[in-house]
Amino acid sequence: MKTQFPRNQMMLSLAMALASGGVQAQSADQTLPSPSQPTAFTMSSGTERTQEQLAVIFEHADLSLKIDPATRSITGKAILKFKAKSNLTRLVVELDKNLPIDAVRVNAVDIPMSAVSNPEGRLSVQLPQTLKTGEVADLEIRYHGVPRIAQRAPWDGGFVWTKTPTGEPWIASAVQGEGCDLFWPCIDHPMGKPNAMSLHFSVPAPLVVAANGISKGMEEKDGWRTYHWLARMPSTYGISINVGPYSLMEGQYKSRFGNTIPLKMWYLPANKAKAEGLFAEFAPMLDFFESRIGPYPFGDEKMGVVETPHLGMEHQTVNAYGNEFIKSPHGYDWLLHHEFSHEWFGNQLTNENWDDFWLHEGFGSYMQPLYLQYLRGERDYQVGLFEQRNRIVNKFPVVTGHSMSEHEVSNGPGNDVYFKGSLMLHTLRSQIGDELFFKSIRQLVYGRDDPKPGNFQPRYSTTKEYISIVNKLTGKDWSWFFKSYLMNPSLPKLVSTREAHRLLLQWQVADGTEFPLPVEVSVNGKVHRVAMKQGKGELSLPVNVVYTIDPGSKILRDEARIEEWRSDVIARRKSSK
Repeated sequence: MKTQFPRNQMMLSLAMALASGGVQAQSADQTLPSPSQPTAFTMSSGTERTQEQLAVIFEHADLSLKIDPATRSITGKAILKFKAKSNLTRLVVELDKNLPIDAVRVNAVDIPMSAVSNPEGRLSVQLPQTLKTGEVADLEIRYHGVPRIAQRAPWDGGFVWTKTPTGEPWIASAVQGEGCDLFWPCIDHPMGKPNAMSLHFSVPAPLVVAANGISKGMEEKDGWRTYHWLARMPSTYGISINVGPYSLMEGQYKSRFGNTIPLKMWYLPANKAKAEGLFAEFAPMLDFFESRIGPYPFGDEKMGVVETPHLGMEHQTVNAYGNEFIKSPHGYDWLLHHEFSHEWFGNQLTNENWDDFWLHEGFGSYMQPLYLQYLRGERDYQVGLFEQRNRIVNKFPVVTGHSMSEHEVSNGPGNDVYFKGSLMLHTLRSQIGDELFFKSIRQLVYGRDDPKPGNFQPRYSTTKEYISIVNKLTGKDWSWFFKSYLMNPSLPKLVSTREAHRLLLQWQVADGTEFPLPVEVSVNGKVHRVAMKQGKGELSLPVNVVYTIDPGSKILRDEARIEEWRSDVIARRKSSK
């Protein structure tokens, strides 16, 4: 274990923390040449958008891909519909420069290649005439090539080209860290979502494609099958390719909100019995999220899961699953639950910038102890939290307050966006109570208190907005709370001093600001709540009394025992190498 987690360790550490077992991505066939590596720009998702990208509404993307397992190549046509918010002389998107461009058209007019440039993966198209405010441009890009091959998906982004145990092609994409531009022209930024996206994926018959959104049918011609899909406002890295000799398991879920949600799972035929076991978990998970948070955001499309040759990823409405159907000791499939949580935290609610990535992963991670509380009660809830607590590193701030790429976040706070975010939310819940806590989440996720199917759309948010929501609901300013946990590398430290007849308590925060978080103390079994005005408090104690600070484990704080354990583990691992 490293004390600082680069991205290729980030999700692996999540798996280690929450479950035993798991899978490794299967190796691709190495008999074919590997593609050239993308530029550093392409490999880093979330770079600030250009003025041209900020000046358009991305109304629709129509993506056609021919996926050839024999050559591990793709042939693509993307038609991107942009509406101008101000006058524009060029359009800008991102695409890996290792995917050669064959032709570019704007509104059916051929664009000379001299007007097209893509030196580092930021593709610029000079328009034949100014696109005026309110006008629409259909940017058509034809391209081909061998997309980046992931050596260890999903921690290392790209395509996986492998075979099933019975020898058929098994293909998947996973590009969260590197971005959508690894295989289609897009605006590679969290706020680069198209309002809608049509997908047309062609594969050799009799292979099957599972993709985002609603199925619009399949047609077969000359030994090739083309599958058509339509997705509503998909997250950019959430668009995925999943190809294999799949069988389809289907069902329905009657939502507490009155709608019926299609349930779909694509699985390898040999795993039918195991897939049935996983499929049985769909309804309980839906009931949990809908009862705790609110309506499943994509109930008009589907809850979809597809078996993949890599561990998993939160691809919108078609979550990638490769956990080999292994349940955790808590009796549920942690991987399915975590990726499914991102339908709310990541796909419905999307961070405006990667700097607010904890809005995806912190909330998503907290949903797992909450689910254990829902399923098993208080013991499993506390155990789940403690498992996460031991993974907090405290080397970098979770939120910096300025624009960040996914790469910078993953190589900075890394796992802390998961676990520090989760334990902070646990602490907040203990302070403001369940009613206001879950109301704050509904407002964050849906932008309203009364979400119902049809009255909300996917939205963007920030840490700043969530703090504002909590402040408004509670009638208090909690800025100090979020600042201490999210913007300081280290945790608040509670210093306790026992004197003859009293217990003195004092919070210490790295930046020296006040941290007036109340603390509970159990004295001979009776719990007292100590006010911590200006970060200090005291409690009278009789002689020889037995007391416990924070007996309910409600507060995330610096604890020497955990840091000593972590240091010992690191030292032992270093000495064993």
